[in-house]
Amino acid sequence: MTTPPYPAPTSAELAVVSAQLGRPARGVLGIAARCACGNPTVVATTPRLPDGSPFPTFYYLTHPAATAAMSTLEATQVMPELAALLEEDDEVRVAYLAAHEAYLADRAQFGEVSEIEGISAGGMPTRVKCLHALAGHALAAGPGVNPIGDRALARSSWSPEVCRCEDPGAAVRDVGTTTP
Repeated sequence: MTTPPYPAPTSAELAVVSAQLGRPARGVLGIAARCACGNPTVVATTPRLPDGSPFPTFYYLTHPAATAAMSTLEATQVMPELAALLEEDDEVRVAYLAAHEAYLADRAQFGEVSEIEGISAGGMPTRVKCLHALAGHALAAGPGVNPIGDRALARSSWSPEVCRCEDPGAAVRDVGTTTP
């Protein structure tokens, strides 16, 4: 787990994120969570992108296997189950509100953007809208911070402890080192 502020991303990290996304990475402040091999799993993104657009998703899930796993959960109706849990369980509801507030505090360290003031991600604090965003937050913040993100990760077929990267370790490999 890494907490803000993040070290600036390296060119190797940005190259991996861009490959994961299938487009150039934008507004990456740093790597908020990593795969077991060291490749990025979640990036921390500026609240305002370089083109001036507001961007509320501070913790952005980039790992293809993780995003696929969250898409599968969304397609198999796990979101309504988690939404029902949020409505029925006071402890989960209080923790989810705290997760929302923690998310906003993390993002605020990198600037306030009036267009997204009070908006975190994933439907927090009252809805379950995007498991990708909630899992990203859970991975970046660590277990116990985002109860819905934690549950989505626990239900998924993906784990940050098992590398499924196309090029394991590419983001942390020493480019100047050759293999004998």
